[in-house]
Amino acid sequence: MIPYPQIDPTLVKLGPLQLRWYGLMYAISFILALFFLKKLVVRLKVKMKVEEVPDLVLYAAMGVIFGGRLGYVLFYNFDFYWNHPGRIIAIWEGGMSFHGGLLGVLVAGSLFCWKRGYSFHEVADLAGVVAPMGLFFGRIGNFINGELYGRATDVPWCMVFPTGGDICRHPSQLYQAFLEGATLFTILWVLSRKPLPRGVLFWTMIMGYGGFRFFVEFFREPDAHLGFIMGPFSMGQVLSFPMFGLGFVMLIVLLNKHTPPEEAKMKRKRKKD
Repeated sequence: MIPYPQIDPTLVKLGPLQLRWYGLMYAISFILALFFLKKLVVRLKVKMKVEEVPDLVLYAAMGVIFGGRLGYVLFYNFDFYWNHPGRIIAIWEGGMSFHGGLLGVLVAGSLFCWKRGYSFHEVADLAGVVAPMGLFFGRIGNFINGELYGRATDVPWCMVFPTGGDICRHPSQLYQAFLEGATLFTILWVLSRKPLPRGVLFWTMIMGYGGFRFFVEFFREPDAHLGFIMGPFSMGQVLSFPMFGLGFVMLIVLLNKHTPPEEAKMKRKRKKD
């Protein structure tokens, strides 16, 4: 067993105002996104101007915050917030849904592309590469809050979380930070150096997140008020599996669509043989 580090979720408190680690993680994510997006605009040779990157980050931030919170309210804790509507805006307490945040970013990103006249996949590739950074810092915030912990286990690195009883559990927030955050970002950053069709980076992120999240959910404690939704599967898995499937299909479509004619002929010939 590894002792859980007792970190006060509130970083700074000035009277009624509080700066919590969870909120700081989001701020760090947006700052880093701004830095890496400027590099990606040049690397991927998109039509968007570097000067427009802060506007894109602002659109994405609004999409993440509103979509993530709305997704959590609707997918994970609707009854509670229906009875306590004033708590919906208390995002500093935690409670953000990636799936809701993704939908929010898609809406905000589509609006950005429509207003500026850019291709959706061009901009989506940019967002897809940097999105895992937000996932990484978001999960670290969950870990500091002592929330979204894992299932009971006896592995040597298990931890006893303050709100999880006296049971030693998987630090599943760190698993998610490593897989959905650090690993997925590394894969996408390396792929961004290659000449790929527009949309491949975005749909790789969708498929990768769906697969990693589905896997890690086997180690994460399901939400107490939801439990398992379909047999042994949690709400996170129910929402993530379609992401993996859709991402896989879209990657096949995009890669086949951009296959050079000569290579396509060779593939058809090999199939006939």
